[in-house]
Amino acid sequence: MGGWSAEREVSLTSGAGVADALESLGHRVTRIDMDRNIAQVLEAVRPDVVFNALHGTPGEDGTVQGLMDLMGIRYTHSGLETSVIAIDKELTKMVLVPHGIRMPEGKIVASETLFEADPIARPYVLKPVNEGSSVGVAIVTDHGNHGNPIARGSAGPWNEFERLLAEPFIKGRELTVAVLGDEALALTELQPKSGFYDYDAKYTDGMTEHVCPAAVPDDVRDAAMTMALQAHRLLGCKGASRSDFRWDDEQGVAGLYLLEVNTQPGMTPLSLVPEQARYRGMSYPELVSRIVEEAL
Repeated sequence: MGGWSAEREVSLTSGAGVADALESLGHRVTRIDMDRNIAQVLEAVRPDVVFNALHGTPGEDGTVQGLMDLMGIRYTHSGLETSVIAIDKELTKMVLVPHGIRMPEGKIVASETLFEADPIARPYVLKPVNEGSSVGVAIVTDHGNHGNPIARGSAGPWNEFERLLAEPFIKGRELTVAVLGDEALALTELQPKSGFYDYDAKYTDGMTEHVCPAAVPDDVRDAAMTMALQAHRLLGCKGASRSDFRWDDEQGVAGLYLLEVNTQPGMTPLSLVPEQARYRGMSYPELVSRIVEEAL
């Protein structure tokens, strides 16, 4: 848990919850706040299995997975190849779209070019190619405060990342589906109290209302759960994954778009996977145990 990504604090909270749950089940647990000496630490501990509660890079992008593969250590969640693809939004599209999964069309742009002209028609979304938890996401509109074109001095991800993914803004509602093992659990609608479902809205208590199960037509629910499970399988995910969607409710099923697949979904008290598992009658320790059993 922990590490040095932008999602460090969330990872520490996820890891603490997982460790407590495993100890309550009678397991002997070593809590590791990952630093650059992780290989030496793992060699000293020689765990039966690692519960990977890291979020973002380098714990979710295949780096840590490759290290543990080399060391012959079993671990939870997805492996090297899946992790490399799923954290990269453009690679994810290359795998999923040919199989009929609807995702927004997008293009990779150099951040410098945004100060000259818009890459696509407004409104559009800019996001890092390989970050999670809505880190660095900006919505660019005609009436926004970023400027037209975007001003160099304007705050935004163009100051932090050399390349960004530009996608058309899909109006409507935020939905998510957790997949555990080989089963889609439920559909949740996320209703931020203000703005959109960004990093703060995800991890600050009271900023977002979770409606589980989401109040949507049956065909939309079924389509989202089918797409999430198909994406989980096509990418080769293991353990738990979570697929995030935007739904333009004026277009019915045709307005449902998969945005990304998270291979290391949060396990905090506010996280969506434990919430959907609870809706399905599964306690938090049972959920953790299921993930560990699959890894073993």
